[in-house]
Amino acid sequence: MKPTLTIFTPTYNRAYTLHLCYESLKRQTCNDFVWLIIDDGSTDDTSELVAGWISEGAIKIQYYFQENQGMHGAHNTAYELLDTELNVCIDSDDYMADNAVDKIISFWKKHGNVGYAGIIGLDATTDGNVIGTRLPDQLVSSTLSHLHAKHKVKGDKKLIYRSELTRKTPPYPIFPGEKYCPLSYKYILIDQECPLLIMNEVLCHVEYLVDGSSMNIIKQYIKNPRGFLFFRKVAMKLAPTYKDKLREAIHYVSTNLMINNSKFIVESPCKWTTLIATPFGVLLYFYIRNTSRATVMKRN
Repeated sequence: MKPTLTIFTPTYNRAYTLHLCYESLKRQTCNDFVWLIIDDGSTDDTSELVAGWISEGAIKIQYYFQENQGMHGAHNTAYELLDTELNVCIDSDDYMADNAVDKIISFWKKHGNVGYAGIIGLDATTDGNVIGTRLPDQLVSSTLSHLHAKHKVKGDKKLIYRSELTRKTPPYPIFPGEKYCPLSYKYILIDQECPLLIMNEVLCHVEYLVDGSSMNIIKQYIKNPRGFLFFRKVAMKLAPTYKDKLREAIHYVSTNLMINNSKFIVESPCKWTTLIATPFGVLLYFYIRNTSRATVMKRN
């Protein structure tokens, strides 16, 4: 019988920490899942490590190797390959709570239907502290955009999506020479379809490693301007509040300056807002170019 849930993990040279995720999946109290590992061009011993786990037969594992495309490229591949009703991404430096699969599937079977995009749950640190804020107890469902903009929810959360929707929305664009496009692009598009069911339960334990994208977001910003520019145009257009629209416009201006694009106002989907945002975007551009900080946010 086909599993209900695909847990997919994009990984790149993370053999030294990937075992934490594997061990957590072996501890699950429900085995109605498959672990899809997208190896994004690793040059360490990831393939040998996974081959050993597959031979153990403790859990269902699918392994796919591809040339390095960056995290968003690995997500594209995962969405193409998975064929279960639900999917969730667990990063290569994270691991699942022991009963997370059981909680996800039980909750979905009780409350889920085509009127919902999936489930949003909580991420926690390795010592159990919830990342950011908990979800509003009074809400049954909400889009991710409204949780952040209107309900002031902060911090990373665990997103479980209906695979029909992750396949339906367009893939992340791959720009030559760049390795990153904000994953929120797809989440924003899915927000336009239907809300997520809210489940105030810890589903995943996360650790922000020094070599991870979360801890190096400014470097990502500088190295991948076209990926960020693509995202900012979509985020600006679909922002839930004007404050959010203005913030995205400021980032849009800054990113255009990085690629020396002087036509950014003409090309903007929100021209007047972009005009207002221009001086602030210029300041942000110079800040990013001159700061020694590695991050101004946890994860985009």
